[in-house]
Amino acid sequence: AWNLFRKVHQSGVPVFHKRKTEQKYQTSCMYAGKLNVPNMVNGSVRLIDKQHLQLPKLGTMRFKGIPDKVFAHRNNTRIGTTTISMDATGRYYVSMQLASEQLFVEIDHIKQSPVGIDLNTDNFLTDSNGNVVSNPRYYRSIKGKLAKAQRKLSRRALRAKKENRPLRQAANYQKQRAVVATIQRKIANRRKNFLHLVSTTLIKNHDLVVAEELRSKNMLRNHALAMSIADVGWRTLLGMLSYKAKLYSRQFVTINPRNTTQTCHECGFVMGNAGTKKLTLNDRDWT
Repeated sequence: AWNLFRKVHQSGVPVFHKRKTEQKYQTSCMYAGKLNVPNMVNGSVRLIDKQHLQLPKLGTMRFKGIPDKVFAHRNNTRIGTTTISMDATGRYYVSMQLASEQLFVEIDHIKQSPVGIDLNTDNFLTDSNGNVVSNPRYYRSIKGKLAKAQRKLSRRALRAKKENRPLRQAANYQKQRAVVATIQRKIANRRKNFLHLVSTTLIKNHDLVVAEELRSKNMLRNHALAMSIADVGWRTLLGMLSYKAKLYSRQFVTINPRNTTQTCHECGFVMGNAGTKKLTLNDRDWT
């Protein structure tokens, strides 16, 4: 950590790990050696029915429910590492690593249908066929409500500090902290749902998807665009496209974004050479 601080200059001064509000632990699903076919109903982590799960140390727990398609393959699917986590709002989640000889999704063989996508802040996505996906701007739509809740949280933190009370014992602070965490969770869930819909639609309808290898870390240094770039979730979308392409037997390719906006698609001339000026973000069309 000190080498990263002194030599790389990309991280701050090392500090001790803090106790986070998010808690999690992992457990392995153990199977008896005499079992011929380990599956989701005969291990230490097992499904009792569609809404009940048996976990080591915690016992039987009720959860929201499992889809019928997954529950139908319970005898042919094996459970690996299981992660139990709690987020900042007090909601619990169980994530199971599954393995099966059968495919988890139905793969539709489609004709050759390549598509290229351009990610930008004006519109979330524009593909090579002229289809445009508008930018929902989930964070901006609720930014005012979140700021108001965070100001209230800061006031309660100052009040607890004046009274020499630790924040973990300040009941009003903890209530408001849960309110702020709930707003942030809703923003994240809406964005994640939107990215799942877009990525699944692209992968299912095209055998080849091509996109720019965007580096959000570098682009976030632009203070004028940092909020808009962080709000759209480009890197999350590219990650979803990558693993869903393998899941549905499709091909996903990323290209170097260097000069992609400045290069003519007809002759290959790059703006900024031979006495020309580079295009700006305001230049949407040029000849």
